[in-house]
Amino acid sequence: MRYRKKSPTTGDYQFGHGQVDFYRDEPAAVGQACETRLTLWLGESFIDIEEGTPYIQGVLGKQSLAVANGTIQMRVLGTQGLTDLTNFQSVVNPDTRGMTVAFDIDTLYGPTAGEIKNYGTY
Repeated sequence: MRYRKKSPTTGDYQFGHGQVDFYRDEPAAVGQACETRLTLWLGESFIDIEEGTPYIQGVLGKQSLAVANGTIQMRVLGTQGLTDLTNFQSVVNPDTRGMTVAFDIDTLYGPTAGEIKNYGTY
């Protein structure tokens, strides 16, 4: 699996350094793919409107936390290279209405972790 790295400071994809800008068969590639999949909302991509996390349908509004967690977990589990979701935690901040999701995963290349901080409006 080859996956372009994101800058830790800006969150943008890295360019200009050749192959150094890519993860290749590493656990971090799958972890970043999970995070990227979670930040894409269903219908947001003009390339495939069926792709994305169904936040409006399964996370936001009057959905229970159990339904929201299930929706997010299913999205993570559909990531290429992932073999198991070993730990999942979500925290909702009622003041900001944001949700932070953290997870540990096993991949074809070894274990890694991922996190989406204060994403969306719950």
